Amino acid sequence: MLRVAVVGSGPSGCYTAQGLVQQDPSVRVDVLDRLPCPYGLVRYGVAPDHEKIKSLQNNLRTVLEHERVRFLGGVQVGGPGGVPAGRLRELYHAVVYCVGAATDRHLGIPGEDLPGSWSATEFVSWYSAHPDAAEDGFLRGVQSAVVIGVGNVAVDVTRMLARGSAELSPTDMPEAALAALAESRVAEVHMVGRRGPSQARFTTKELRELGSLPDTEVVVDPAELALDPAFADPSALPAAQRRNVEVLRGWAATPPRGAARRIRLRFFLRPVELLAADGRVGAVRFERTAPDGSGGVTGTGRYEDVAAQLVLRSVGYRGVPLEGLPFDAGTGTVPHREGRVLRDGAIAPGEYVAGWIKRGPTGVIGTNRPCAKETVTSLLADAPALVHDPVPDDAVAALRAEGVEPVEWAGWQAIERAEAELGASLGRSVVKLPDWESLRTAARTAVS
Repeated sequence: MLRVAVVGSGPSGCYTAQGLVQQDPSVRVDVLDRLPCPYGLVRYGVAPDHEKIKSLQNNLRTVLEHERVRFLGGVQVGGPGGVPAGRLRELYHAVVYCVGAATDRHLGIPGEDLPGSWSATEFVSWYSAHPDAAEDGFLRGVQSAVVIGVGNVAVDVTRMLARGSAELSPTDMPEAALAALAESRVAEVHMVGRRGPSQARFTTKELRELGSLPDTEVVVDPAELALDPAFADPSALPAAQRRNVEVLRGWAATPPRGAARRIRLRFFLRPVELLAADGRVGAVRFERTAPDGSGGVTGTGRYEDVAAQLVLRSVGYRGVPLEGLPFDAGTGTVPHREGRVLRDGAIAPGEYVAGWIKRGPTGVIGTNRPCAKETVTSLLADAPALVHDPVPDDAVAALRAEGVEPVEWAGWQAIERAEAELGASLGRSVVKLPDWESLRTAARTAVS
């Protein structure tokens, strides 16, 4: 019987487990996660008001409830106090790492470390109740915010800054974040890209949502649209970008109506410095850019300062090294061949990768399916050689003997019950538990 550990319970991990049990009737899969809760970025990265996307958890749940799949939360792999990668290879015939891209790219500009400057992921983690999230304080004293980046995550955080508590109360947002957003005095949000609107990464569906927020208007400068050569003939653009152009043109042609909040979509501005005021961020200095004729931009030497007491950078994710695994610092990924981990150019038997740590932070949730399928195909092709290695009948017993106490599925169900009870006590639906202690306490109430 082939025994496989999948490290990471987000979409790539669940799709990998699903592919394994569907294609091999004898395989058993343990899905390990550092957190006591499954689903990865579907739980902790999708905006709480995107209920349709969050409902993907139901599909992932089906995978983790399969009779030959076992969820083991609260298991750190690598790092201080974690289970070494080498030890996992002793406990399983094969290990598939689906650990994603755990950090953000930096801007690399002066002032980036000022108080009030955060990564978008830190802000998302806060309103998504990630147990590692920073303490509240993002919105204190903020009237104007700048979001640097024009992808879907940038749109998400921009939308959340402009949302009212009435629209967010039905979600599973933690109570502290909901209260902070309800008290927010943010009146203006600038979402800024260094290139033109035709090169923005957001989808039209996400973009249009900004125009449907109550008492909020979207402002687009027609002059910035005109800088983009693609706007001369949008019919030459791919359909997705063409739809974006149409939406932006519509907003640019709409006169301001004096709404309580404004979202300003800005283009051809490159951040060069965060300026301090009273010991924290007070403004962002941008350089005007211009198309360079080959898809990039060049600086013009003209600058503009935008007042902001909160700056969120949303310029991409990056994988981080996992102790015991090779790592390509240039790409932020683990070197591999069709999902097989490469050590010094040679295939490492029994070690595999899938998801962002394999291919980099690209694509949407569904992109993980074909990525996982390729890795599963490689692993099952290698299986006849892998099963000759002796492994314990039950890795959990071995882990417990070494002081690791996994949160199994019953523990996760206890967390779900606790979140439902918390929501009911607050007159809401489900409300996420926001910290390690409350999650662990809830998990311990599981019926064995």
